[in-house]
Amino acid sequence: MEDFQDFIIIDKSSDAPVYLQITNAIIQQIKHGRLREGRKMPSSRNLADLLSVNRMTIVAAYEELQAQGWIIQHPRKGSFVHNELPVVQPESISDHHEIALNSNKTPLLFNNSLVESYHETEIKRGQLVLDDGFPDTRLAPIEELTRSMKSIFKRAGYSKYLNYGSTKGNDVLRKVLSANLNDTRGLPVEENNLLITRGATMGIYLTARIIGRPGDDIIMSEPGFHLARKIFEQLELTINKVNVDHNGIDVECIEKICRTKNIRFVYIVPHHHFPTTVTLSLDRRIKLLELSHRYNFTIIEDDYDYDFHYSRNPIMPMASIDTSSKVIYIGTLTKTLVPSIRIGFLAASEDFVEHAASYRNLIDFQGDGFLEAAIAELYRDGTIARHIKKSVKTYRERRDHFCELLKKELGDKISFTIPNGGMSVWVQFKNTDLRKLSAEAHYKGLEINDGSKYDSVGNPCDSLRLGFASLNFTEQIKAVGILKSCLL
Repeated sequence: MEDFQDFIIIDKSSDAPVYLQITNAIIQQIKHGRLREGRKMPSSRNLADLLSVNRMTIVAAYEELQAQGWIIQHPRKGSFVHNELPVVQPESISDHHEIALNSNKTPLLFNNSLVESYHETEIKRGQLVLDDGFPDTRLAPIEELTRSMKSIFKRAGYSKYLNYGSTKGNDVLRKVLSANLNDTRGLPVEENNLLITRGATMGIYLTARIIGRPGDDIIMSEPGFHLARKIFEQLELTINKVNVDHNGIDVECIEKICRTKNIRFVYIVPHHHFPTTVTLSLDRRIKLLELSHRYNFTIIEDDYDYDFHYSRNPIMPMASIDTSSKVIYIGTLTKTLVPSIRIGFLAASEDFVEHAASYRNLIDFQGDGFLEAAIAELYRDGTIARHIKKSVKTYRERRDHFCELLKKELGDKISFTIPNGGMSVWVQFKNTDLRKLSAEAHYKGLEINDGSKYDSVGNPCDSLRLGFASLNFTEQIKAVGILKSCLL
């Protein structure tokens, strides 16, 4: 029986229940032929003593194994490996047998010519991170959301949320969201002008896919939002890069490009530009709208964190003053709530929304209708408005504290402008190799990126987007302290 102790390794730090860890370990031994058909299993008491776990844990594991058909239990006789396993009996594995399966590689052929491998660093609980500018999940109205979901379940007609719904999104959410966009952003939209998406990125992809054709010329900023750039590259669009200054994207340069090329669309982030955090000035917005009429191109307006503005009232979105449906407006609740709630929206003319819904239907029939209904309730009862007001106050304080820390601790090593909104600071490092900085910070317990994703022209980047919103004062002090030690 001692061999059970060798192959059943219990990881108490794992999220998986202990009884399932035991269950899976035994299944693997049966699959590999190490536990033969008909073999008698140890009694629950003996195995519990051997593994130093509660006997009821073993009882639960055996019940699960029997339910799945791996063992059979006979009263007063014991438990045995089933003679008729739920899988084909495997060949015997000798000490020199080489397992052919390699889960890291596939023999299948696939087209990898357009999409580079995407690697996202997994952030562990408690890990210190200076991210790109994410909300603090500790501030999210989770209790209110939970109550909203429970309330929906108690209603007589809740079952409708468990069935297929509209590809455009929950009707109630689109209705309350359109009213909110009217009131807070001046967008002249109604329910039928909105498509609920899984985050802003889906809206960017759908819009670019519908408007653009392979080879078409489009314009975006440099530096710019790396995921949008990857989308446009994957769609084989020809990207014309335009520089950004303290007033936003260079509209004069856009006009020069339009004189010689047929531009299909211009992708912009007017508020808190990614990654530089600058705001597109009002005169440039008006000029860009004029150019869209003159040269007949669409404007994709990515307004991912409009609600978080600190210094003064934000400039209204370009979509709010567009009179001819030239602007496709894209937003998200990810920054408002938490990153894992993948709810965004696309606002456009009714016919464009219908077309976008048809495209979305091909790969994602609908979003999470139940969650969307719960979010709609939070709009209706004022929870989201109160959460935004509270978050803006907190993030403003954190911005001020973070910027003071940067000046005090790193003043001679960096330069930056205090952002008037958003959740991050665009920091230029003087005479610093950002790849080495990122590696050393990681070694000391701080995760920061190395700037490579901001650049698409092969030049070493000298700036980083450092998020302050997700860190409280104590965490900010620790993070900046690590940065300081890396720059000494």
